[in-house]
Amino acid sequence: MNLIENFQSDFKQRFPQNSYDFFYENGNNVVDVPKEDIVGVLRHLKDSGQFDFLMNLTGSDFPQREKRFEVAYELFSSRDFKRLRIRCQVGENEPIDSATAVYKAANWYEREAYDMFGINFAGHPNLSRILCHHQFVGHPLRKDYDADKQQHCTEARPIHFDDEPNYTPDPDKNLVPLNIGPSHPATHGTLRVMCELDGEKVHRAAVELGFLHRCFEKMAETHPYNQVIPYTDRLNYCSAPMNNVGYCKAVEKLLGVEIPPKAQAMRIILCELSRIIDHIVCIGANAVDLGALTGFFHLFVHRERVYSLFEKLCGARLTVSLTRIGGMAQDAPEGWFDDVLDTCKLIRKGIGEIEGLLSGNKIWIQRTQGVGATKPAEAIEWGYTGPLLRATGVGLDLRKAEPYYGYDQLDFDVPVGTNGDCYDRYLVRIEEMKQSIKIIEQVCKNIPGGDYTIRDKNIVLPEKKDVYGNIEGLMNHFMLVINGLRPPKGEIYDYTEAANGELGFHLVSDGTGAPYRLKVRPPCFSIYQSFPDQVTGGLVADVIAVLGSMNLIAGELDR
Repeated sequence: MNLIENFQSDFKQRFPQNSYDFFYENGNNVVDVPKEDIVGVLRHLKDSGQFDFLMNLTGSDFPQREKRFEVAYELFSSRDFKRLRIRCQVGENEPIDSATAVYKAANWYEREAYDMFGINFAGHPNLSRILCHHQFVGHPLRKDYDADKQQHCTEARPIHFDDEPNYTPDPDKNLVPLNIGPSHPATHGTLRVMCELDGEKVHRAAVELGFLHRCFEKMAETHPYNQVIPYTDRLNYCSAPMNNVGYCKAVEKLLGVEIPPKAQAMRIILCELSRIIDHIVCIGANAVDLGALTGFFHLFVHRERVYSLFEKLCGARLTVSLTRIGGMAQDAPEGWFDDVLDTCKLIRKGIGEIEGLLSGNKIWIQRTQGVGATKPAEAIEWGYTGPLLRATGVGLDLRKAEPYYGYDQLDFDVPVGTNGDCYDRYLVRIEEMKQSIKIIEQVCKNIPGGDYTIRDKNIVLPEKKDVYGNIEGLMNHFMLVINGLRPPKGEIYDYTEAANGELGFHLVSDGTGAPYRLKVRPPCFSIYQSFPDQVTGGLVADVIAVLGSMNLIAGELDR
């Protein structure tokens, strides 16, 4: 019995079978359920121990359907690494019950679906806009929204909090509001943190995001698949190639193609170099936030070395856009892999230096140990992935759990912490950089031969010699540029282990040359929504320590 048959048998015992539709599509197990059953189904799947993660929630608009909205819940099991998508159809003026009582992670995902589509989640504790400005009118990801419409939203909101039900301020306490941001230098991008202080302690906290909202998902609907790639660079700009790889991998899975071994090797190297520089930014900036400037300079020397490798490979440094659907845009220049190995030796030495500066530093330890401590169950409830989850002791890493590109053939360890605090988050990132170097060295010493891309005229542009040298190549180039590559109709959710955790892409194809719907699951999104809980009850000085340890990238949050 396969997995979808197991779900069918399980559901048959608990829910009305004739209302459900079970199927397997593009590597994803999918169950369609009536919206009235959604909370009951989710609660059963969680309480029975089958799925402890709500990894993503996606809204989509199909105006031609009787019930125009589709809501998809991506569930994941950290125990046996299985996945399941639960979908339901919702009419334009119909509510659907909120899943926040089952999964805490549903909070912001439902707010996002409300903001973008106007889907009403009944019982949500604070169903309000999250990415768009509070003065914004309409729901921009609806298919009938006029994307050329200009709205001038200029009014700033005063400090505000999402109060718990029946909250009554204590009249005996002299609470002081504190506005941190939206342009505070200690934030990674443009974020706003609002605190209410009782002396030095944080009595309440709230966050506001959306200051860097760039309409990525809306623009993807009007661009050919390959032209979406440069926009992915601007998600987590600290490790841009990882975004390229994650997006291309999702499209390739929908196309049903496997990229050549050499392209896989190049992607692994780019991803692990990106993981290193992302962790460098996190550790270096976090140390600066807490007053340790020296470590920043020690680390950023090596970040520049990696950027020089990117520049030698493709001419760009920050946003490389080197990945293409089907492989890579070009081969590596002669001697590049040797340069990578030489750089890794220097980075390994640099990691040792930063450990000497921070790991045993009394001030660093006092500012990070016991601060922002998170238990494993709590981290899973919020949807933590990546270093923050592993810092709690949960050794989930998609490169091991659901390996791709031959990661299962490589020798590396998954570092974990014990306390889930800021110090453990630092230690995990330090060790992950060492493991990334270990991976890179293995791949660089065994680069496969062959091509750096597939040669499918319906997917990949022909080489320039063919475009300029024969009519067939010219026509092929013309047709692919004009029409774009065209994946078959279907839906897929695919994922990679990015620097901050699971980077997922929910892709819906209608068979045309542009995505019908592209939803990003940024790892920072789930992490940041736990921030008020993390800092409430702690010292105001710890707010910045926790913020830095989360490595929040505003471009990824806001999209």
